[in-house]
Amino acid sequence: MKKFSIVIAGGGSTFTPGIVLMLLEHLDRFPIRQIKFYDNLEERQDKVAQACEILLKERAPEIDFLATTDPETAFTDVDFVMAHIRVGLYAMREKDEKIPLKYGVVGQETCGPGGIAYGMRSIGGVLELVDYMEQYSPEAWMLNYSNPAAIVAEATRKLRPHTKIINICDMPVGIEERMAQAIGLASRKDLIVRYYGLNHFGWWTDIRDKSGKDLMPAIKAHVAKYGYSLAEEIEASQHTDASWSHTFAKAKEVYEIDPSTLPNTYLKYYFFPQDEVAHANPNFTRANEVMAGREKHVFGECQRIIENQTAKDTSLEVDEHASYIVDLARAIAYNTQERMLLIVPNEGAIVNFDQTAMVEVPCIVGSNGPEPITQGSIPRFQKGMMEQQVAVEKLVVEAWEEHSYHKLWQALILSKVVPNARVAKELLDDLIEANQSFWPTLH
Repeated sequence: MKKFSIVIAGGGSTFTPGIVLMLLEHLDRFPIRQIKFYDNLEERQDKVAQACEILLKERAPEIDFLATTDPETAFTDVDFVMAHIRVGLYAMREKDEKIPLKYGVVGQETCGPGGIAYGMRSIGGVLELVDYMEQYSPEAWMLNYSNPAAIVAEATRKLRPHTKIINICDMPVGIEERMAQAIGLASRKDLIVRYYGLNHFGWWTDIRDKSGKDLMPAIKAHVAKYGYSLAEEIEASQHTDASWSHTFAKAKEVYEIDPSTLPNTYLKYYFFPQDEVAHANPNFTRANEVMAGREKHVFGECQRIIENQTAKDTSLEVDEHASYIVDLARAIAYNTQERMLLIVPNEGAIVNFDQTAMVEVPCIVGSNGPEPITQGSIPRFQKGMMEQQVAVEKLVVEAWEEHSYHKLWQALILSKVVPNARVAKELLDDLIEANQSFWPTLH
């Protein structure tokens, strides 16, 4: 089997050690000759890289490793770019969440004004990575899971239409794992799903096992009672992350809006924005939760590995849904025809919807990339919601490309969580002030 060369773009991310561990777990299925880290923040990447180098030497010394801030070194001789960058880090995520809350508007990383602000920062960063890949390894594929995935996907579709990039999100994967557990199946891979929507904005319409048995009634019965929370979590309070616990439970209410389908959890922000604002602590948002939890743990553990010069007893863990990335890379490398939920140009996958929209649907993946599976026509309710959201995403990309203040204002006005044009303008002016170092100058 050919051995592959991978660059992880966003080498200083708290998710990077989990990606490395996941790649090591799957070497028998996806052999690797080289792993490179690339980041434009050398000091942040250095700590993660030193720890991962120790880990690799102990577990797979045959794999070459290097970490660099030089694009040519990073992107030359690679087969896959695994990109998960966060332009502005968690300090800017905190502003994305807290500025909208000042106006009584949902403050969230990928939804509403926060997602728009983050999108305006991410577009340039992801396009830069795409250009490096095309310059130094034009045959490579980029597997991009940088957020906000919907806006980034629209930007790459419009501004880099011929690049070999697949935009992915593991949120549906996580929900499907919960569905499988809820009805006693071993893995989400036992599920064959039909699903349509946009990223963080979709619905399951059919779920069967491999023998064709309809699993929707059993899953719906669970969701009607618990949402996507698992019974043992509720009884034992094992799920310590309060914000996710709330999100999984809230799916019960979201499900009631259309009991013929099963919803993505993020729909709660659009259907019940007032609840989300009321539930939020404006002084301690999800960004603070992550900085105090995950970020502190990962960097602390990396430092401990460096000091001890061993990762043998590390508490770093494989990211829960990370094997999805290996499945995708293998599908391209070995033409496995894997069925996966991906973000792709519509082009007929949803018959009665904007053909240029970036939709999230099941695809068959092989060496030519993803082939969407047609989901047919969708109901008026979902179609109306999705058309409004696609307009937001397209306006954001146009605003970035044209440096247009008015198009970004219009995007905020159209966002379902923003109450009116005046609030949208006040929010926009606040966000411009906070993002001066990252956004293009708007006029």
